[in-house]
Amino acid sequence: MSGEPDFWQNPGEANQVMRQLSALKEETQSWRKLEKKVKDLVELVDISLQEEDASLVEEVRSEVDRISAEVERLDLLLLLGGEYDSRNAIVAFHAGAGGTESQDWTEMLLRMYLRWAERRGFRTEMLDTSPGEEAGIKSAMLEIKGDYAYGYLRAEHGVHRLVRLSPFDSDHARHTSFAMVEVLPEAEQATEVKISPDDLKVETFRSSGPGGQNMQKTSSAVRMTHLPSGLVVSCQSERSQYQNKEIALKVLQARLLEQERAKKADERAKLKGEQQSVAWGSQIRSYVLHPYRMVKDHRTGLETGDTTSVLDGDLDEFMEAYLRSQIGKTK
Repeated sequence: MSGEPDFWQNPGEANQVMRQLSALKEETQSWRKLEKKVKDLVELVDISLQEEDASLVEEVRSEVDRISAEVERLDLLLLLGGEYDSRNAIVAFHAGAGGTESQDWTEMLLRMYLRWAERRGFRTEMLDTSPGEEAGIKSAMLEIKGDYAYGYLRAEHGVHRLVRLSPFDSDHARHTSFAMVEVLPEAEQATEVKISPDDLKVETFRSSGPGGQNMQKTSSAVRMTHLPSGLVVSCQSERSQYQNKEIALKVLQARLLEQERAKKADERAKLKGEQQSVAWGSQIRSYVLHPYRMVKDHRTGLETGDTTSVLDGDLDEFMEAYLRSQIGKTK
């Protein structure tokens, strides 16, 4: 139709809007179902009081518990109302200064988020990894797929600090290690982040990671530079140069989308007179394994002595505390 908006002529954008409408419809229906449960419960309480039937007390208590749990679940979803919160996430890991110590800590963090994703039933895919010389990893790129993956994981963006007795030090001295966790929302279609081929500089090189002689003999690794922004991404995890290009482009789109999101947030913060912290300049969480055991989030003050569970992916309490601390702030 001639009067049809250009928007509907783009299947990618149309599908995105329909998915968002479907999610909103589902959320609305959940609240309406909860409202009906509350009304039914009130009626049950009235009947119990009128008939002085004590046998209904346990049923009322059980229903109150179920409704309370549902309210908490829906209340948390209200915190995940950011523009990109419902999307998949790309999580990048970067070892800080400190060589093997920091590289081992970075691999521990990667394992922690893999376990967290497994707990929630999310799917994961390793996009890229650069192993350390002796142990651990220098950097890695992980895609986590699931409803509101980015919404939850944006609570984890920042510097993570570890204090422990070093397993790599013959004197078993106490070491402090740092690693950066970078969380990006996945671009849902190519049209959302428009990249002109003329704006890209693509280079190939031999992979330096593990993978045998086949990876070493061919220039399958890809380095992609976005000339207007200066952003550089690389991928060498796949044997195919084509696959590495596809992954590098996906990561570049996510970085550009996050750059735009951060730019908008920074502009809003300036209007409000807020000061934006530098990512490497402030740690968000400390994991202390010696001389005592504690994980503390420096933004919310939440802490726990159960370090084993946290490092095994039990992060929901920390994520929820952060999301609640952001109430009233622009996402």
